[in-house]
Amino acid sequence: MRRKLTIVAVALTLVCSMMFTSCIGRFALFNKVKDWNNQVGSKFVNELVFVAFWIVPVYEITALADVLVINSIEFWSGSNPVAYNTTKAIDTENGRYLVYCDKSGYTITSERDNSVVKLAFNDEDDSWSVQTGDADIKFMQFVDDTHVKMIGPDGNFSTVELNEAGVYAYQQLAIGSSMALH
Repeated sequence: MRRKLTIVAVALTLVCSMMFTSCIGRFALFNKVKDWNNQVGSKFVNELVFVAFWIVPVYEITALADVLVINSIEFWSGSNPVAYNTTKAIDTENGRYLVYCDKSGYTITSERDNSVVKLAFNDEDDSWSVQTGDADIKFMQFVDDTHVKMIGPDGNFSTVELNEAGVYAYQQLAIGSSMALH
């Protein structure tokens, strides 16, 4: 019962937030990551990156950063703290963060502990990864024009064909493991 009430409350909040767009900001960080994904490759590569970003929680983290920090700054200051080739300081109750944005991604540095998180492309092996001080999590690597290696929920890579069947199989893998967690 409590879980259903929580789901209804979240759904209601999302519906209301769409109706009152002047107060919620533009979700600039999330949208830039999404826009970046749209230019990565074919529609099949875009879909694979989209699913991988839910597995690796890139979308969740960027949406949360927008909700808790960036949209509030944009609302109160009138300016967007996320812009290309600039560094913006963002003050939060958890400390101050420096966000640097360039065409290759975002680098977010905590002034409190100097931890850094980056979304980056590696030219040497044609792969994309989420980089932190402790780990470099590769989530996708181009094999050739019709195949990529994608990270699975278990952390292992599988080769995915860049067509509807390959993307569908990868989606089912992600959905299946997500259902197993509940």
